[in-house]
Amino acid sequence: MLFSEIKNSFNYLALTLISVASLSLQEVLAQDKAVQLFAHRAGAHEQDENTLEAFQNTYDQGLRGFETDVRITKDGELIIFHDASLERITGQQGIIEEMTAAELRKIKTKKGNSLLFLDELLDFLADKPGLYLELEMKTNQKAYPQPLLEKYCAQLYQAAMAKKPASSTYLFTSFDKRPLQYIKATYPEADLLFITSSPLTKEVVQETLELGVNRVGCNLGGTSRKMVQEAQEAGIFVSLWPGHSVNDFLLGVALGSDYLCSDVPVEVLQYMKEKMPWVKIK
Repeated sequence: MLFSEIKNSFNYLALTLISVASLSLQEVLAQDKAVQLFAHRAGAHEQDENTLEAFQNTYDQGLRGFETDVRITKDGELIIFHDASLERITGQQGIIEEMTAAELRKIKTKKGNSLLFLDELLDFLADKPGLYLELEMKTNQKAYPQPLLEKYCAQLYQAAMAKKPASSTYLFTSFDKRPLQYIKATYPEADLLFITSSPLTKEVVQETLELGVNRVGCNLGGTSRKMVQEAQEAGIFVSLWPGHSVNDFLLGVALGSDYLCSDVPVEVLQYMKEKMPWVKIK
């Protein structure tokens, strides 16, 4: 392990202990709220991210919360892929939005898995009730001008809701405010979450409220328990990221987050069951 990684690990652990120490034992044990653990890209550090294999493996290990990324191909099909470029995951050159679905179906990940399309993921999840799913809209001004953005949003929302089990929660999330604004205006019943790379601050709370959204995803680093409580008192559910380790998850629990992202969700779930079974995890 690199020195910087060791240092970061100790820093997060120290923050976790400080956060927990700020609460009395009675307060910690009295918290009845369940924390929603979800697998970032279906477990980015444990799995071949955003593949059907990753979703199957994490589901089989007991995870019931997932996050994934949705892009649109050149010919209008929705695909599950985080990066615009193919290179990191597949070793090949190419931009998702500049390629056809047929071209992308011929490509494998470095670990030999097929790229996953939205319809395939929705079919896999359709008979699995009680799930939490974040569908991140990977849009930007350059690649998604407004006409394409609106087509993409409508296509994504309609496809997801057509196959969503009644007991599941499907959220539409983005760093880009435009898809959130469009879906809010077009499908007012939609569950939305605004993502920011900032810690949770008063300004972020205000920004979220101005969007008419009641969920926000913020950076774990720099977020305080007091600010989480203020956001929740304003009617906002708080999701914190990144979740690179068990320590990150413990810090998020101590901060009082409603949702916690993890790249190592199976490790987190196993640890919590063995070491802290009194913490309620959805």
